[in-house]
Amino acid sequence: MKKVLLFLLGLLLISCGSRKEEEAKEKPGLPLVSAVNYPLSYFAERIGGDLIQVSFPVPSDVDPAYWVPDDDALSIYQSSDLILANGAEYAKWMHQVSLPASRIINTSAKAKDNYIEVIQGASHSHGPEGEHVHTGFASTTWLDFRIALIQAEAIKEVLLGILPDGHESIEKNYQTLEQELSELHTSMTELSGKLGHETILGSHPVYQYLSAAYGLHMHSLHFEPVEMPSEAQWKELDAMLATHPARIMLWEGEPLPEVKTILLEKGITSLVFNPCASRPSKGDFMEVMNNNMEGFVNPL
Repeated sequence: MKKVLLFLLGLLLISCGSRKEEEAKEKPGLPLVSAVNYPLSYFAERIGGDLIQVSFPVPSDVDPAYWVPDDDALSIYQSSDLILANGAEYAKWMHQVSLPASRIINTSAKAKDNYIEVIQGASHSHGPEGEHVHTGFASTTWLDFRIALIQAEAIKEVLLGILPDGHESIEKNYQTLEQELSELHTSMTELSGKLGHETILGSHPVYQYLSAAYGLHMHSLHFEPVEMPSEAQWKELDAMLATHPARIMLWEGEPLPEVKTILLEKGITSLVFNPCASRPSKGDFMEVMNNNMEGFVNPL
């Protein structure tokens, strides 16, 4: 009986260990494209359509920028026909493992002159990825929708290279996505015009490209949506408000109700502006971005 149980346990472990590979091979025979974050995965799905299979093996409860793949996930990237990298030092794990360099596509390479340098940052943590410091370059490049367009175009070009027979479909899909991303850029530009020189707080330093692209006057803190800020963090906020009065704070996710209440007492409305680096629990990239901007309507 003991041998039987061990045999069954072994089968279960094999099954669990290979689940990610199976998910990435739902369309056998088609090129496998893997991405380091959800926006790139979404762009690839939109542009490639039924001509490719797309894998994004990052758990939904972690930030892909600081995630490190396990053996199963790494094997997906290593066996991919294309690996979509974000650039701007996003997903530093890529420099610590063996990957086929000829298959890695830096989707933001043509926008490298627009990378935003992060001078320094306080050590903090959010989620299972643990302690880290925001240094080097800001990496949520797609929040400048013009850079998002550059990244989408890079994906289109590389897909055309490996799927010449899919030219018509790929171009058509890209043009639709291009139009939608252009509309996001127009909408965000109009919203920023209404905000004028008003100061906006960012609960976390992830909005650099949004701020730079649309002329937002932002100051960032290190507040986590699922945590009550410490006394020191509240003091930091009060000190910031003394010199930069603000009535809007952007959050990556819905903050705790008690935090929202305290902020309201300080005259600050909390708005969720989800960068959408991970696959959302509801909707898709475009829906999330449109919802982000709709949140500005009432405060304005």
